[in-house]
Amino acid sequence: MDLAVEIYRITKSFPNEELYGLTSQLRRAGISGPSNIAEGAAGRTVQQFSNFLSNAVGSLNEIDTQLELALRFGYVTEIDYDRVYQALDECLALTYGLKKSVNRKE
Repeated sequence: MDLAVEIYRITKSFPNEELYGLTSQLRRAGISGPSNIAEGAAGRTVQQFSNFLSNAVGSLNEIDTQLELALRFGYVTEIDYDRVYQALDECLALTYGLKKSVNRKE
């Protein structure tokens, strides 16, 4: 959830014309990651939880692409990019690790 908060923080300064574009995409992907993990953990089967974790990984990878675009467009500074990318990398590692652990239970 810290990643989602960081995404909201950096997208506040995006241009208004991106409100329904990159701003919206990044924010939705930022919320989707932890939401999929929470939904999958809520009394689902192991396979269902694994599927929700796959969706979370997909959302995190979307953030990776969109964050790179934001940097290339000049919407984020290198410092903000590095901070958010570090949080993103940690989220990906943790989510992949959780998925691997869950899949061992099958």
